Formats: sequence, C-alpha cells, structure tokens
Amino acid sequence: MNYATIKTHDVANGPGIRVSLFVSGCTHRCPGCFNAEAWDFGYGELFDGDTADRIISALSPDYIKGFSLLGGEPFEPCNQAVLVGLLERIKATYPQKTVWCYSGYDFERDMLSYSLGDEDITKRMLACIDVLVDGEFVQEKKDLNLRFRGSSNQRIIDVPRSLSSGEVVLWDGAN
Repeated sequence: MNYATIKTHDVANGPGIRVSLFVSGCTHRCPGCFNAEAWDFGYGELFDGDTADRIISALSPDYIKGFSLLGGEPFEPCNQAVLVGLLERIKATYPQKTVWCYSGYDFERDMLSYSLGDEDITKRMLACIDVLVDGEFVQEKKDLNLRFRGSSNQRIIDVPRSLSSGEVVLWDGAN
C-alpha cells in the first residue's frame, strides 16, 4: 500500500490535534474530491514498518488527541490488509486516543455486509475505529459549514455504539 501524506498536527479531520494518514488508492473517484491525486494506488510513498513506527511516535505527546485515517480510501480491500495491523497497534499502544476514519463506503451497505473483501479484516478494522465519517463526497451537497465532513449526505457515526446497538448511532461530539 502507498500513502499520500502524513500530517502530524492536523486540526481539520477530527477533534483536537491529531496525526492523520492519507492513504493512496480510491475507486470512488468522487467529482470535486479534495484529494484526487490520491485516487491512484501507486501515488506517494510505500507504507512500511518505518512508516508505522513514525505514526506511533507522532501519537505519543499528550496533546495529540488521536489518529485520523483518510484517503484515497482506507476501506479498499488492498488497503485494509495493511491498515488493520496499524489500527490494532495504535489502539493497543494508545487506548485513550480516538481513531477516526473517513470512507466513501456506506457503513451498513458495505461495511456491515462485509462486501469489501476479507470479512475478518473489516471486522477488526471496525473494532479499532471510534468514529467513522461515511459516504461518498457529493459535490452538489457540499457545505463548507459542516463540521468534519464535506457534503451533507455524509454521516459521522459512533462506531462502538453502532456495533453494540445494531443500528447507526451518530456521533454526539463527545469524543
């Protein structure tokens, strides 16, 4: 898997100061996407053990509130295979920090039906994610006043509460 960039002090993709990883590769190709260069699976640099170590290290300061995973598309099957280990390592090392993920896939239709590749890997990824912003970016629904999302069709989902209750629970802004 390749990645487009790592931001060590991101304030736009979740609450507080965060470390963000923008992965490469996306088959959605949403018109108006802010990160179209990352559609190409070969864009950027190779994600390897040193990259994971840099992210873990960047998360260590107390003022860093969490990790955000964006794209490209983190839930592309070939990206999931690499990212699941990183997410599990982050949660094991920093259980007090939140993990946010942005995906063009739909939580119920795509993720909970496990239609994105390996069911076990998708379940393991979801178990590590605190908040998911789901849904493709829709240019006609773009709203610059929305917090942590680009278009009004996208939802901010509390993943643990949704998995526990069996229905979508929207994020209440508490974490």
